[in-house]
Amino acid sequence: MIRSLHRWFGLVAAGLLIVIALSGTALSVFPAAEVFGTPAAQAISVAELAARVQAAEPSVEQIRRAPSGRITAYYFEGDQPASAIIDPATGQPAGSAGTSSLQRLLTNVHRSLLLDDTGRLVTAGGAAAMLLLSVSGLFVMARRAGSWRGILKPVRGKGNGRLHTIVSRLALPGLFLSALTALWMTAATFDILPEGAGAPPFPATVSGETHVPVASIAALQAIPLEELKSLNFPADGDATDVFTVKTERGQGYIDQGNGALLAWNDANWVDTVNDTAAMLHTGQGMAWLGLLLGLSALGVPVLGWTGVKVWLDSRRDRKRASIAAGEADTIILVGSEGGTTWGFAETLRGTLAEQGFAVHVAAMSAFAPERWTKAKRLLLLAATYGDGEAPTSAAGFLERFAGAPVRPDLSLAVLGFGERTFPAYCGFAAKIAREAEEKGWTVLTPFETVDRQSPQDFARWGRALAQALGQDFELNHQTVAPKLWTLTLVSRRDYGANVQATTAILRFALPVPSLWQRLTGKGLPRFEAGDLIGIVPEGSDLPRFYSLASGAKDGFLEICVRRQAGGLCSTRLTALEPGETVTAFIRPNPAFRPARGRQPIILIGAGTGIGPLAGFARANRAHQPMYLYFGTRHPASDALYAEELADWKDDGRLTSVFTAFSRTATPAYVQDILRRDASRLAKLIAAGGQVLVCGGRDMAAGVAAALADILAPQGMSLASLKAEGRYAEDIY
Repeated sequence: MIRSLHRWFGLVAAGLLIVIALSGTALSVFPAAEVFGTPAAQAISVAELAARVQAAEPSVEQIRRAPSGRITAYYFEGDQPASAIIDPATGQPAGSAGTSSLQRLLTNVHRSLLLDDTGRLVTAGGAAAMLLLSVSGLFVMARRAGSWRGILKPVRGKGNGRLHTIVSRLALPGLFLSALTALWMTAATFDILPEGAGAPPFPATVSGETHVPVASIAALQAIPLEELKSLNFPADGDATDVFTVKTERGQGYIDQGNGALLAWNDANWVDTVNDTAAMLHTGQGMAWLGLLLGLSALGVPVLGWTGVKVWLDSRRDRKRASIAAGEADTIILVGSEGGTTWGFAETLRGTLAEQGFAVHVAAMSAFAPERWTKAKRLLLLAATYGDGEAPTSAAGFLERFAGAPVRPDLSLAVLGFGERTFPAYCGFAAKIAREAEEKGWTVLTPFETVDRQSPQDFARWGRALAQALGQDFELNHQTVAPKLWTLTLVSRRDYGANVQATTAILRFALPVPSLWQRLTGKGLPRFEAGDLIGIVPEGSDLPRFYSLASGAKDGFLEICVRRQAGGLCSTRLTALEPGETVTAFIRPNPAFRPARGRQPIILIGAGTGIGPLAGFARANRAHQPMYLYFGTRHPASDALYAEELADWKDDGRLTSVFTAFSRTATPAYVQDILRRDASRLAKLIAAGGQVLVCGGRDMAAGVAAALADILAPQGMSLASLKAEGRYAEDIY
């Protein structure tokens, strides 16, 4: 079990640990460089140092001493704050105190991955993983050596496994210390640990006098310079302010008028452990240790690489593994949009492998029959995207399949996945089956479909496949239920009452992840506008999907819903009141989102299809050229996002906005305004523009017809745009 735990924690955390380790290695150089750039120490008191600095810089506000011995003073040059490294022998500036931009960047990456508190929790999770890997790795080495005594015996084995063990032995002590101190420092940052002694209460009374010579203050004369952490001077002209001094032994306040020690708190064990952990982790004050820890961290990429190689080598030996295409007798190609079809393919692969078949699994976009030198059968598992189109992992398949010669030695089976309520049910798979029949491919099993991911439909097809192969097996697919989240409605905006089309923009609060969820990365998945939210209404086992009008960076989850007659889900959603909840899951939709860059983006939608398009505009803070064409019923009742669209146009997130209203004195539909703007649209698309369409099927068909007419004179077509990834639909 320890070996399995070690392997999986290493595989999951490898990328994060490499980033943390390499940034830590780079940072380990700075404490050593700081030692060489620090003026020689002086055996003087804090009072002497303060007097020298004040004489050189009368406006000094604070003096700090780093664990390395470097003295830094903070003062004013005119009315501008300034800082400098101080030579304690003279009190004069001896160099710039600024931190280089490279060091600041590396520090932020190492501490928080540039993600503030969330990033700190992620890196703390990395430290916890490293601590667990160090401990479990020690147990694994002891087990391999036969005993704890044999752990330092010569390493057995060869190749990546041997290198992994050697580097582990060298790096493990440093990695263990780095991980342990990192977790302590993170716990201190988030106030999980007991509190240190802290400062004493501010004195209620002071002398009211000012400007006692700092060199004559007995309390400061009694503090050696090497114990100083910081000294804050009282504000100029404020008789109620005091000197604040912090040392390794504690901290307190000194009267600026008579030099009396007004209050003092001794440091406790928490302060001591905090200082020690920071010194051990950063090397500040022990530069040689920092360099050793940096060298240990260099072992992490090597351990990550060799660990992955050892794991891949072991997987290669497993009987059920997907083998190379050139060695397989059975090829399974998958066309999937949301990823669920891959699960069915894995069930099929595993079952066939148990029967002794050599199986290779790949995406349909990797169709390459010339590589299948030993293949006897080709099984195509194809979902459908939109109105009968190819899903993401089947891009370009149909064209290559149509152009490939028929292989008499290769029999074919096509299985479609879809939802029977859609007009283009399994439309893409049906196109493949028709193409195969017209070309004369040998059919292994007749074309079949799986409705709504039905395990029963899949098992029925499996029995036909088993009979065709002369085998006796069952395809027992277990669907993995998605992780559900409880979302609380925080606001709603209602539209459409006057045109009998009740519509609402619903905004939900994002669930606050627990500390454990943050550490394990099991919080609500990151999402972008255009992704989908699945909601299962009461009385049904089939989720309804709605396109998201917001991204995770917006801090909320927003959808646009129109109530459908007899619709279980839409009726429930449009009746929600703030404070009520729904349970839902997130499904990525990467094929439907604006491409990055400066090319024009043309957004076309109608009705609730404005949702993801509004989300794209909201996120367009880089002011990529974005043109919106939107159709709805009446401006007085259901002009969805009207205020936001105007604001986004004013601030440049939208280049232009064109609207069409179908229930006015001069009715028009979105395809009408496309035709009116045909000249500009043709130029934008010819310049590399991307077209994103969202809304009902009838609207999408009208838009497609209008665009086909607009593009034809330019020698372009929707088919070519789709092939280039410049035309995508999200239709319902």
